Formats: sequence, structure tokens, C-alpha cells
Amino acid sequence: MTAETPDDRTPEDEVLAEAESVAADAEEAIVLEGLIEAQKLAAERLEEVQRANAAHYNLEQQYSAYVKRSKADALAAQERGVANVVEALIPVLDDIELARQHGDLTGPFASIADKLEATLGRFGVQRYGAVGEAFDPAVHEALMHSHSAEVTEPTVQLVLQPGYRTADRVIRAARVAVVDPEA
Repeated sequence: MTAETPDDRTPEDEVLAEAESVAADAEEAIVLEGLIEAQKLAAERLEEVQRANAAHYNLEQQYSAYVKRSKADALAAQERGVANVVEALIPVLDDIELARQHGDLTGPFASIADKLEATLGRFGVQRYGAVGEAFDPAVHEALMHSHSAEVTEPTVQLVLQPGYRTADRVIRAARVAVVDPEA
């Protein structure tokens, strides 16, 4: 074979060369079109995957919030239940405290009273209100009022009925007599 120069070619060779060139250009165009289509399809699939991942993430966040909210709601329901039971038992607890103060709580009834109070204590119920503590209108209900030079701040002078509370709620304020310092 000898190297042909463009002048040495025959018209058939030129047509054949032109056809090969057109075929190569067409093949390149088809490959580029296929590549462009493949890139478009890949971009669409990537977008679908990203949307699916975002939807999955949002669903996980909603579920986590639901679980937290459910736990908080269950705890609040339990606390409301405890408060409702204690509110219903307050007259009984008041009678037990009065009987204890008067020495009338003896025998098996003293044991039952202690068990009842211990059971309520396991649920976080506390009796409060003591003579000599500072008066706090958030937890005390003043039923009587007097003045004295012996105190420097409003002070509980007498507890008429003890108060009951849980860790975060006053079920019944302590009903007290308050003594204020003289002006």
C-alpha cells in the first residue's frame, strides 16, 4: 500500500471517505445523544432518590416526635391520675391527720393509715405545711391573719389543714394562719 494524497484519490474513494466521515459523525452524534439521555435519566433517578431520602428523613423525625410526645402524654396522664386519686382521698387523709394529732389513731387503723401514706409517698405525694415556715402564697392559703413583733417576715403561725403536692403540682394548698411583722 502506498500513501494516497488527496489528488491521487478516485471519485469513489472520495465518496467512500465522505461516507465514512458522515458515518463516524453520525455514530458520534448517536453516542452523544445516548450519553445525554443517560445523563438525563441518571439526574432524574438521583432526584427521585434524594426526594425519597428526604421523605424518609421527615418520616423518621415525625415518628421520633410522636414517640416523645406519647411518652410525655403518658407521664402527664399518670400524674393527673395520681392527683385525681389524692384529691379524692384528701378528706380521708385529713381525718387520719386529725386522729393522729388527738392520739385516736391506734391499733390496726394506725397501720392502715401508715400504709396508705407510704403508698401515696411512692407516687411522689408529700404532705407539707409546718408551723414557723415562711408564708408562700403559691403553696399556702391564708385563712387567718395577725401581727406580731416576734417575726421578721410573714410566717405560718398555725396549720389548719396540711397541704398536699407532687413534685410539680400543688394538689391542695396548706390552709394556715399567718402572722406578719408589726409595721
